[in-house]
Amino acid sequence: MRLSEVVTASQLVGSTSSRLGKIAALADLLTLAEPAELVPLTGLLLASPRQGRLGVGWRGLAALEVTHADAATLSIADVDEALTAVAAASGSGSHAARNALLTALASAATSDEWHFLAGAMLGELRTGALSGVLLDAIARASERTPAAVRRAAMLSGDLGETAVLALTGTAEQLDEVGLVVGRPVMPMLAATATTPTAALELTGEASVEYKLDGARIQVHRRGDSVSVYTRSLADITHRVPEIVEIVSTLPGGDLILDGETLSLDEDGGPRPFQETMSRFGADVSRELVLRPWFFDILHAGGRDLIDEPLSVRSAELDRVAGGWRVPGIRTDDPEEAERFSREALDAGHEGVMVKSIDAPYTAGRRGKSWIKVKPVYTYDLVVLAAEWGSGRRRGQLSNLHLGARDPDGEFGEPGGFVMVGKTFKGLTDEILRWQTQTFPYFETHRTGAAVFLRPEVVVEIAIDGVQRSPRYPGGVALRFARVKRYRDDKPVTETDTIQTLRALVRG
Repeated sequence: MRLSEVVTASQLVGSTSSRLGKIAALADLLTLAEPAELVPLTGLLLASPRQGRLGVGWRGLAALEVTHADAATLSIADVDEALTAVAAASGSGSHAARNALLTALASAATSDEWHFLAGAMLGELRTGALSGVLLDAIARASERTPAAVRRAAMLSGDLGETAVLALTGTAEQLDEVGLVVGRPVMPMLAATATTPTAALELTGEASVEYKLDGARIQVHRRGDSVSVYTRSLADITHRVPEIVEIVSTLPGGDLILDGETLSLDEDGGPRPFQETMSRFGADVSRELVLRPWFFDILHAGGRDLIDEPLSVRSAELDRVAGGWRVPGIRTDDPEEAERFSREALDAGHEGVMVKSIDAPYTAGRRGKSWIKVKPVYTYDLVVLAAEWGSGRRRGQLSNLHLGARDPDGEFGEPGGFVMVGKTFKGLTDEILRWQTQTFPYFETHRTGAAVFLRPEVVVEIAIDGVQRSPRYPGGVALRFARVKRYRDDKPVTETDTIQTLRALVRG
């Protein structure tokens, strides 16, 4: 299969808002792939190459000096071979070797192909081809039921291998995929609601639990062996010895536990998310101790529990790991749920999860069985620059560089603006047209990738919070930023400050 076919399909998927349209385009692509191409193809579509960590960053890719090919000649096999070599580069001289490999790949790719590959390597494809959509596309291409494909993917923890089995195996082989202790399972996901009351209207009686700002973990214990996996199913066992030690002492025989981990400060409150994630880096330090908080159990002592309702799983979790459970209550009373949500926020957590007590454990599409509720913050910021879009946004100014006011010059000139993040979320077709027509009037200069503006355009941005970040001068970055509206009624002197955003960081 040619890489250009994948790029064309990806652009088609990105240009439609219809879920069914996305599924159809991906299904057509999957049916064209050879069996050996399915795993690398799936990884590229999900912006998660099968090789795992490539040691590639956006600065490194931006620094490459290449002239792209005029004609499309690369195949999926060519790309997979190149990424394997990039991932294998290590030791002295690895940086130069990796750059040489990437330069060769970029030179062999057309401009559109390289844009797609860069997004795939950085995990930043904007096609909407998320795992739930791709699972349904696999089901359509293989003529298997979506439920059977989702279950096989969840239990195998490998969407690429599920595609191979669904498209080349029998329905019986797909159904035979089972839960195996020691093999990570795709995690169950949550939809969103604005309030606990609204969430309860969807779930009925529910377990209302703290939503922690930690890292998702899945822990398997088989005999005396304990393994710990991340949300993306990466093995981090050797980086979290304290979690291994805790789970080793639990009763229950073989176990599969689902939960979060985070570190606590001296007052018992949660430390910032970045501090927790720092423990997953190359250097393990026991100075920052991680604590597990479990909220589900999928297997205990020879018994699979994924098809049991949450009420049964919760009772078993209490028996096995009651001392390490996420705080929660069981209720169908909106007032109780709202009170508990306020308690969670007062304790420094993100909000609450509202989970139907009747629901089994499932992965794939975000359903209504698990619902997350957390506050949304809005701030008025300025647009510092806008990048040219790709796919259906080609030729339009899209991804925004956002700045917060620095009145005292703590991070630059007094009255200046400090970059705090980027977003392409919330941009309707009408807004995109307006940006493209309007921003050149505020232009100071431009590069091939972006137009830079005088800090005079005010935009209201919704965020879930901020996080510490060494990338930006102010030391913080927006989390899950999206555009609400432009504020031509507000002067830049009344926009929100970097100090206001920094105050959101706990600790």
